[in-house]
Amino acid sequence: MTRPVPSSAGVTARMSKQRSRDTDIEIAVRKLLFAEGFRYRVNLPVPGMRRRTIDIAFTRRRVAVFLDGCFWHGCPEHATHPKANAAWWAEKLARNKARDGETNRALEDCGWTVLRFWEHQDPDTVAGRITDHLIDR
Repeated sequence: MTRPVPSSAGVTARMSKQRSRDTDIEIAVRKLLFAEGFRYRVNLPVPGMRRRTIDIAFTRRRVAVFLDGCFWHGCPEHATHPKANAAWWAEKLARNKARDGETNRALEDCGWTVLRFWEHQDPDTVAGRITDHLIDR
């Protein structure tokens, strides 16, 4: 699929500033987990899948944590749908969701547990749910 021409220079500038790693929620959750004594890997490659990484990976426990952006991953509460180049964006975002599912299945097939959270969720709540899961394992 060919990338369309951007609708404006402002859009190009805004999209180029979007972080793919070390987002505010990722940093906040990592700090909380580290303070609780947990150690983890950051942006660990997904086994056997090129260009896909786990946001926070607990390798010994085989727990993969993803902190998904509302726009990029289609949050049911906050996802927006661009009007400019709408068809291209609809296909792009649908592929992102499908890729998330493929990644989940691949990790689960390798014995990993996958935990996914949205960027709008409270970091304390997210860290608490991760901590509860790790303690229960």
